[in-house]
Amino acid sequence: MTPPHGFDSAQLHLVPSHRTEEGALHLEVHGFLDFDSSEGFLTAVTGHLTDIPGLRSLHLDCGGLAGIDSMGLAMLLMLHRRTTAAHVTLLLEARPPALDRMLTITGAMDHLVPRSSRETGGHAEPPRMAYRHTSEDGAPLEHPGRQPRPTVPDSRT
Repeated sequence: MTPPHGFDSAQLHLVPSHRTEEGALHLEVHGFLDFDSSEGFLTAVTGHLTDIPGLRSLHLDCGGLAGIDSMGLAMLLMLHRRTTAAHVTLLLEARPPALDRMLTITGAMDHLVPRSSRETGGHAEPPRMAYRHTSEDGAPLEHPGRQPRPTVPDSRT
């Protein structure tokens, strides 16, 4: 297989997937999507929008995504704008919990992930592991790493 269009970054790698569907492109994302790699990522992926005639869906397998910063998120949003303009559906698959958390906190989840994909669990791991710390019995802790303070009666009453 040929490497993805014009992409050569030491921090992030796009690998064409062996999955094939007519009108679909599947790419695996490996590494960090950050300030240093985001521009090359956007250039490489959007190059496929014009290079592949009849493209209807772009599947990014994010299972190998080791990290993402605000610039990486900005490039995902820009990629979504470009795929929408080209009438191509962008699908973020096998999302790690940290990516879902960033998308949720920033409000980008509604823009980048179709509701049906959220409901079928596009996670690489269970989402609760990334969002909150739990006690041994599974109950959420209010402040991870700190023990709750005992309550004392108010002496002013």
